[in-house]
Amino acid sequence: MQTKPTSAYVHIPFCTQICYYCDFSKVFIKNQPVDSYLEHLIEEYNAYDIKKLRTLYIGGGTPTALSARQLAFLLEKLTDKLDLSYLEELTIEANPGDLDQEKIAVLKDSPVNRVSLGVQTFNDRMLKQIGRSHLEKDIYENIANLKKAGFDNISIDLIYALPKQTMEDVKTNVAKAIALDIPHMSLYSLILENHTVFMNRMRRGKLPLPKEDLEAEMFEYIIAELGKAGFEHYEISNFSKPGFESRHNLMYWDNAEYYGIGAGASGYVDGVRYKNHGPIRHYLEAVKAGDARVQEEVLTLKEQMEEEMFLGLRKKSGVSKKRFEEKFGISFEEQYGAVVSELTEQGLLVPDRDIVRMTKQGLFLGDTVAEKFILE
Repeated sequence: MQTKPTSAYVHIPFCTQICYYCDFSKVFIKNQPVDSYLEHLIEEYNAYDIKKLRTLYIGGGTPTALSARQLAFLLEKLTDKLDLSYLEELTIEANPGDLDQEKIAVLKDSPVNRVSLGVQTFNDRMLKQIGRSHLEKDIYENIANLKKAGFDNISIDLIYALPKQTMEDVKTNVAKAIALDIPHMSLYSLILENHTVFMNRMRRGKLPLPKEDLEAEMFEYIIAELGKAGFEHYEISNFSKPGFESRHNLMYWDNAEYYGIGAGASGYVDGVRYKNHGPIRHYLEAVKAGDARVQEEVLTLKEQMEEEMFLGLRKKSGVSKKRFEEKFGISFEEQYGAVVSELTEQGLLVPDRDIVRMTKQGLFLGDTVAEKFILE
């Protein structure tokens, strides 16, 4: 008997500005059929007949690019049929430039209990350089207003290794982030994605990025400072005070199934990984026709095992060999013994009989280590 997923990701593809590093499924909100989009999104959501969720995550784009009225509609329709006693975490992503008092009031009146703010950097000059529309003062104002409204589970995203960024800049950012007195942070190094302003600039030799050894130094500094400040480095890019780990993201790294709702969203249901139509017009037409999906892939046992390792290794707690064997009915040693020995010898995995997890050096190389578990 296939159990239903207990997590859902909902995608709001609208933004009030387009950042130079972003390749997510998004569009500039002006002149978009936003109300129609929300109605179709709820139609797709209702088709799954979701009654119980442990985690619900509303991401984007920028969910707070919606008006207060649209935001209230979305939150009400997503949660009115849910058993709220079962819902542990409802996260919404927000932009410091968009989150006004009216929208905070809407969040307060809803079951939202976690807010993730796209801060990226505290440096006004750099914010402008990466295409963000908010200023440092907006960050402090937002966080003060969220705390005043009773939100204690607040997370921020920061990006390091930005163009022209120095070690001093990173130290300042980390100090300012710690001073916010919030329980969760995600820190990402800048990754250049195709079809972004930054990638085009780099191809023309117009993007002065920090060298790789400086980037490694930045990462080490961040880990050390956040550790001193009481943050647990529980996943490659994520740090939390005890008990404030993102339950929704842990679900991804545990390789659990989840609904993906909205234009361009991905989901994993009944052993099928799927992706929805991305362009908004196509998505609206697809929902009308009764199926929002544009592609589906049934994972083979081998692919499921590879994903278990690839995702699980991102967590500090790693992958339990026993749980792997229970889940797949296959000997871990036969499947991955040789890879584990090799990576342990190279100092990238911690020597451990029961758990496969990365060393500090392994974490910095993250995905390169995880890729070794994709066997030919």
